Amino acid sequence: MVDIKAIFAVASVVALGIGYFPYFRDIFRKTTKPHAYTWLIWTITQGTATAAAFFGGANWGVTGLAGGTMLVVFVFFLSFKYGTKNITRSDTGILLLAFSAIVVWRLTNNPLLSVFMVTAIDGMGYIPTIRKSWQEPWSETLVFWFVMAIGSVLNILSLGAINWLTAPYLAVLATLNLAVLSVCAFRRRFVPKPTI
Repeated sequence: MVDIKAIFAVASVVALGIGYFPYFRDIFRKTTKPHAYTWLIWTITQGTATAAAFFGGANWGVTGLAGGTMLVVFVFFLSFKYGTKNITRSDTGILLLAFSAIVVWRLTNNPLLSVFMVTAIDGMGYIPTIRKSWQEPWSETLVFWFVMAIGSVLNILSLGAINWLTAPYLAVLATLNLAVLSVCAFRRRFVPKPTI
């Protein structure tokens, strides 16, 4: 008998591969410029969300999160060489806020609170990229953000248990991935494509 949750988990991992391939290609071509602060925040939050989902009974749903965490770490390291230099004081403030929220979570040791805090922190991690994408809409790969949203939905469908420990993080990922996609697509109508 085929486990439908396993099929969704495999589909989520395939979506990750499909989404990250053009993203990596565009990073190396220097047309996509990841924001280091965003990817550092996501390295921490996605790793934490993966652990929380595991303890929350996500079963197959952990597969996509774990694979995604490894890819996020890789993009973070690439951002040092290929990332944007468009870093503002507000970006630094968001990064510091994210770190302080992680400290608060570690002190409380409450798994449900940790999921909400990690979800909020991850959401804050999108702010530098959304701000940068508003100013530089050609600095992101649209298909990446679309496929990541689809991958998050597939990951939700692969969860062994859909509850407050497993679903909120993925739902916010899907929503905010679509937000980055929408900002870039909208702004490209008004900002000319830069010549390389």
